[in-house]
Amino acid sequence: MALDTGGIPEELKAHPDWKDVVPSVTDAPTLGDGLRIAREHSGRSLAELSSITRVPSRYLTALEQNDFSTLPNRVFSIGYVRAYAGSLGLDEQLAVERFKRESPDPSVPLQAPVGVAFEEVKRYSPRLIAAGLALVLAVVGWNVFQRVSLMRAPQPSDLAAVPESWTLGAVPGQPAALSLTAPRPAPPDQTIPALYITPGLEAELTGLDPASPEAIAAAAASAPPVQRAFNPRGAIYGATANASQVVIQARKAASLVVRMADGRVLFARQLAPGDAWRAPAGVAAVVDVSSHFADFDVYLNGEHGGTLTAEQTPLSQLNSRAQALARQAAAEVVARTQAAQAEAQARAATVQTAMVTTTGG
Repeated sequence: MALDTGGIPEELKAHPDWKDVVPSVTDAPTLGDGLRIAREHSGRSLAELSSITRVPSRYLTALEQNDFSTLPNRVFSIGYVRAYAGSLGLDEQLAVERFKRESPDPSVPLQAPVGVAFEEVKRYSPRLIAAGLALVLAVVGWNVFQRVSLMRAPQPSDLAAVPESWTLGAVPGQPAALSLTAPRPAPPDQTIPALYITPGLEAELTGLDPASPEAIAAAAASAPPVQRAFNPRGAIYGATANASQVVIQARKAASLVVRMADGRVLFARQLAPGDAWRAPAGVAAVVDVSSHFADFDVYLNGEHGGTLTAEQTPLSQLNSRAQALARQAAAEVVARTQAAQAEAQARAATVQTAMVTTTGG
């Protein structure tokens, strides 16, 4: 774990056979120098550490070169520093604290030094204490006054006499006490009328005669198999279901960053296994993932369309694929409907010819 916490006795360090396993990150001039020296001391390359920490190599290089401007938002940057320091055997908390000192957060306003107004506070502290005590005494006195004013002396009961029914039980002329009878059967189920279907509407929409089992069976046999559908297994971010045709789902824990064309971040989050992001339609952006891009499944129109094939993928490319597949599916539905309708008409003509032949014979 942490090897740079300063807990090693000096007499052990002074021994001639002593050798520090991992150089301390606090002894280096900068955080990047400490990380680079520790990596060189471990004998591992940036590619190996990127595979272990699941952090892209370009971000590890930026940390070693103290180029913090190329890192993503501050939450991801702190996570990358923690993961990199832990993989090198350094103290993660010390590395994070040094990163915060060398790269302060510009969104946090500067605060006044402690002790600037100490004399003013010391001057007015007796008055403040006295005012606080007076306020507490006023609240306590008010509550005591309210309780005292609401107290009343005990009064005799207004009940002049005890009713005879309380002492004698049942009163003559009144019904006896209630008694439970045997349970009654449950009422019959409510009759629900059958669903009304407009004549000819289903045939007009689907092109199939609902009274023809042959046409329905032929349409079901010619339908293509359904691909693996999208199965939500975690949190879903991004656009709504009716405003998106592309869904990106993480197989393993990994970071997903979506940047607009002008450099603004549309979405950035560390996704857990099963978490998904719905991409909005008509937005020019780039999907940026870690080097393990195969850990993200892509669903187009609700069906599995493979995995991401590159570290950076234009969102317009995924939306175009989804639209093309939707048009292709619509054309196939129309073709199957027309074929089933033609087959049903041919069968009806055959039956009618057979009936005419039988009647004439």
